[in-house]
Amino acid sequence: MPIATPEVYAEMLDRAKANEFAYPAINVTSSETLNAALRGFAEAESDGIIQVSTGGAEFASGTKVKDMVTGAVALAEFAHVVAAKYPVNIALHTDHCPKDKLDGYVRPLIAISQERVDKGGNPLFQSHMWDGSAVALDENLQIASELLDLSAKAKLVLEIEVGVVGGEEDGVDNEINDKLYTTPEDYLKTVEALGAGEKGRYLLAATFGNVHGVYKPGNVKLRPEILKQGQDVVAEKLGLAAGSKPFDLVFHGGSGSLLEEIHEAVSYGVIKMNIDTDTQYAFTRPIAAHMFANYDGVLKIDGEVGNKKAYDPRSYLKAAEQAMAARIASACEHLKSSGRMIAG
Repeated sequence: MPIATPEVYAEMLDRAKANEFAYPAINVTSSETLNAALRGFAEAESDGIIQVSTGGAEFASGTKVKDMVTGAVALAEFAHVVAAKYPVNIALHTDHCPKDKLDGYVRPLIAISQERVDKGGNPLFQSHMWDGSAVALDENLQIASELLDLSAKAKLVLEIEVGVVGGEEDGVDNEINDKLYTTPEDYLKTVEALGAGEKGRYLLAATFGNVHGVYKPGNVKLRPEILKQGQDVVAEKLGLAAGSKPFDLVFHGGSGSLLEEIHEAVSYGVIKMNIDTDTQYAFTRPIAAHMFANYDGVLKIDGEVGNKKAYDPRSYLKAAEQAMAARIASACEHLKSSGRMIAG
């Protein structure tokens, strides 16, 4: 399938909300990790979301170039070519972008998509994230409102964060404190500023104790009921029926979460769950095993010549791709998106 059109992406999100499942959103940094994501979704028979962070995009451009937009465009163009060979629908997204990187990342990418749409085509990406968690809520929502307008014109979906995801990702380090929990007032201010879809579609990364990075189950206190509280208070404000879910929610920082916590969050309207830490480990683990098992082949020890088959990058990157794909297929199973691809 080609990369999802705006209409197909909307259908993907609607199907997830209506049927209480979520799409894994997989961070990629290279053609190898992107191929792994495509394979994982295809093997799970699940549509999915592939995303690029600011740091991932910079890395993808090469250690000499180090330009976020160049790397993001390169990965997106690669995805548009390769994804067409797979039977699943894939949406492309950019992950956390703080205020100081908007002009060097999200805004130029929106402009690229606008240019494509103006010529009668589809946007390059399908959605972008503005991470305003480090600024005051009023400023966060003011910038979000501006970006939502630009996104809607370019046929894009905007993702915003209200509250703070703790831990560290791409050099952004947040404390673990009460700000990890989005309040009912935060939800109300969000819908007052951005509307309920009439100004453009947006995804809301509300926080309920989420922390980026590695932690063991039980070390972080997730409170999924905060998501339900937010949906309920806004549904009441909008005059919607009890049990309505006006927000399309996103789950960040889920590594180590208990399966019952994930399922509870999905039942409250989470339709996208970011996965990065676990897939990074899945990709790296077989590479480490290869190096340990073939150390005398990958290294030219004591003047020997080594073993070309052992140090050929393809020999270990194939294993890495397969292992990461398996972890993604497992995520699809956990989020109940397996077997639900639109094409199937």
